[in-house]
Amino acid sequence: MPSVPLPPKESNLFKRILKCYEQKQYKNGLKFCKMILSNPKFAEHGGFVHSDQVSTLVQSNTPVQWDDEDQNTWWKHTSVNLPKTLAMKGLTLNCLGKKEEAYEFVRKGLRNDVKSHVCWHVYGLLQRSDKKYDEAIKCYRNALKLDKDNLQILRDLSLLQIQMRDLEGYRETRYQLLQLRPTQRASWIGYAIAYHLLKDYDMALKLLEEFRKTQQIPPNKIDYEYSELILYQNQVMREADLFQESLEHIETYEKQICDKLMVEEIKGEMLLKLGRLKEAGEVYKELIERNAENWYYYEGLEKALQPSTLEERLQIYEEVSKRHPRAVSPRRLPLNFVSGEKFRELLDKFLRVNFSKGCPPLFTTLKSLYYNPEKVSTIQELVTGYETSLKTCDLFSTCENGEKEPPTTLLWVRYFLAQHFDKLGQCSLALDYINTAIASTPTLIELFYLKAKIYKHVGNLKEAAKWMDEAQSLDTADRFINSKCAKYMLRANMVKDAEEMCSKFTREGTSAMENLNEMQCMWFQTECAAAYQRLGKYGDALKKCHEVERHFFEITDDQFDFHTYCMRKMTLRAYVDLLRLEDVLRKHAFYFKAARSAIEIYLKLHDNPLTNESKEQEVNSENLSAKELKKMLSKQRRAQKKAKLEEERKHAERERQQKNQKKKRDEEEEETSGPREELIPEKLERVENPLEEAIKFLIPLKNLIGDEIETHLLAFEIYFRKGKFLLMLQSVKRAFAIDSNNPWLHECLIKFSKAVSDHSNLPEIVSKVLTQEMQKIFVNKNLESFNEEFLKHNATSVQHQLSGAKMMYFLDKSRQEKAIAVATRLDKNMRDKNVKTLTKVFEALLDGSFGSCHTQCEEYQAACHKLFPYTSAFMPATNEDDSSIASVNHTAINHDLLSNEI
Repeated sequence: MPSVPLPPKESNLFKRILKCYEQKQYKNGLKFCKMILSNPKFAEHGGFVHSDQVSTLVQSNTPVQWDDEDQNTWWKHTSVNLPKTLAMKGLTLNCLGKKEEAYEFVRKGLRNDVKSHVCWHVYGLLQRSDKKYDEAIKCYRNALKLDKDNLQILRDLSLLQIQMRDLEGYRETRYQLLQLRPTQRASWIGYAIAYHLLKDYDMALKLLEEFRKTQQIPPNKIDYEYSELILYQNQVMREADLFQESLEHIETYEKQICDKLMVEEIKGEMLLKLGRLKEAGEVYKELIERNAENWYYYEGLEKALQPSTLEERLQIYEEVSKRHPRAVSPRRLPLNFVSGEKFRELLDKFLRVNFSKGCPPLFTTLKSLYYNPEKVSTIQELVTGYETSLKTCDLFSTCENGEKEPPTTLLWVRYFLAQHFDKLGQCSLALDYINTAIASTPTLIELFYLKAKIYKHVGNLKEAAKWMDEAQSLDTADRFINSKCAKYMLRANMVKDAEEMCSKFTREGTSAMENLNEMQCMWFQTECAAAYQRLGKYGDALKKCHEVERHFFEITDDQFDFHTYCMRKMTLRAYVDLLRLEDVLRKHAFYFKAARSAIEIYLKLHDNPLTNESKEQEVNSENLSAKELKKMLSKQRRAQKKAKLEEERKHAERERQQKNQKKKRDEEEEETSGPREELIPEKLERVENPLEEAIKFLIPLKNLIGDEIETHLLAFEIYFRKGKFLLMLQSVKRAFAIDSNNPWLHECLIKFSKAVSDHSNLPEIVSKVLTQEMQKIFVNKNLESFNEEFLKHNATSVQHQLSGAKMMYFLDKSRQEKAIAVATRLDKNMRDKNVKTLTKVFEALLDGSFGSCHTQCEEYQAACHKLFPYTSAFMPATNEDDSSIASVNHTAINHDLLSNEI
């Protein structure tokens, strides 16, 4: 459609629309749009809009300054025919969150002028604001077909290409930008980064060198941006294994680099790579003089000096220790490689200094030595000797005569011994030492903190939360201890208490849960999800898992802010590191925890879909006596009353939050984007296809955490339920390659093999592949003999015996007694007899893995209670508990947490 210029009156109205948009007065802007479009002459109004201005408005919502030259001549810069009033209305509606109407108006503009590159550009920007990056790229490409040299469209396209890691396309787009703007710094840098990310180091270095030559920086002047360019250039050289060139380069431009420490570290690394050991040794000695606590420098110095004997190696550290008598590292590092009497001598000196000084993290410093039983024995012998001597004569040894130690020395010795015995799993001794320490100094936070930690390790999480609460009460202004207390409460399933604890440090006027989500506090959300999962509140648990997933999506999306900023500020090394971090972002432990919880819940929901509660209660009531029925109804009434009060509280809280949010919006501005879909627990736990939802969480794990066996075993559990045999085979093969003796994998293999044999109607080619591959694993053994061999091979492992016993019962239900006897073995030969593994066995007896076995379950609980009297899961059921099952379900035994230090 041909363009119709606006008369003066409507032209002034359109300027007012732009002004309203700049000032974020969107509603007024819509009024002026309506005034123009209500005129029949301009209902499909066309005119000229500057492409760069439209892009700026849509992307940033920042005011655009229209100078006199722009107002009079901007139309000369681009012959764009766009129904501008419709476009502006669409953009304004987009900012108000009215996505559908915004698209309608922009599409109407496209229908009026489908050959307008600005119209396609705006359409792409709307798609980008909706996170539809692939569609946005298509729109940008359509715009470039109509105006191939449009700078703003090329820039926007390059941003999306690097965001989506389309590196080949990014390189082509940056090349076009370089041709159009060869004098701009970003053109050269962007093109060089494209080659760097594609690992074409030679071309990247040529581009960077050509650009560097254009920089007019005097040799003696230090310029930060030029310094960053030099260091980035050197990083590319090192990645290309150009060690000699890297060393010469850093020496040439050393005086112009701001980061002098990085210069020395690069020199040391390159000299080592080139075999110039003497020079490397001098560099690392200088670095140690600068920072005597950096372990990396000592490692480099040892490689450079190449000591041939233990005495020469010790001499390195002794010399440093003389020059830096207060440094810890030169006295700590030799403990890693010495042994025998020399270890005892050095450890004695190290411990005495730290105990006299009162060093709380001393045990943490030495914890890495506990892999060696001989060293553990020496540590125990020395420290228990200190404790005995200090109690009698206030000296480290009764044979010494000297200045007496202060009373605090004995306190820190007992604190260390409590940690030592806790690490060794001797909880009774650990509690004795920590209780003695608390009795002598009842105001020291570290003591209560450690007592809570000991109770956590023995599986009594309620008691652990109680003592951590006691610790935080000694200093309510300490955010760290507050967070620890909240975490322990969550592990004990005390979600409300944990939320109240966190509320001391969250923003007033909003609930702690909402504020913690807003701050992306993922440690809280992952722990909260696990707590809800243990409590059987699957909807709430899934909500937390999805919130964590959204955080990772937002972090990925936030890259957009840095694609242009880092090139402008020349923080190129940090920018490349950011891109590489984002590529593996979901390898983070927080994502893995959330994804694992979500997958486990979805599997449980698939196996046992949630039913109507009232119907379930009717069925249950038929089998109850009059007394039991009365008790149940009373319990239900109390629960309903409690639920009603909780719902009223939530409703009041929700109304208050809505008022606060509305007030905030009215005071500041309208929302710039539509609200995200609300996560409602009831909907999340009643999804139509739980397995499809589980796969959404699984895909990032398979792509990024393929080296974890748990990833592939979770994948197997999903595909097993979907009946996807080839994918099941893929999962078990990958898991088998990581750890062929894994107990969970053993269960999966037997289930898989039995499922294959039970399905006789598989396609011939699939059946052939499955038979061939399973033959490699089972080696002509039937399932029973395969399981027996697994049990025999792992006769001293509780976990392996449990998995083998489960499969024994799975394959032959008549062998129940034999299977239970195998799983419940507690003889002295069992090497992993700890809280974590025994709790797993106990839960397996309860959850029906061995059928009905109430008597054996009680016997096993009693036997475990003798071994671990403090573990709440093994304590006899009290009157408050209806059964031992309730005891376990509400004790919140988290196996991963318990196994951290046991």
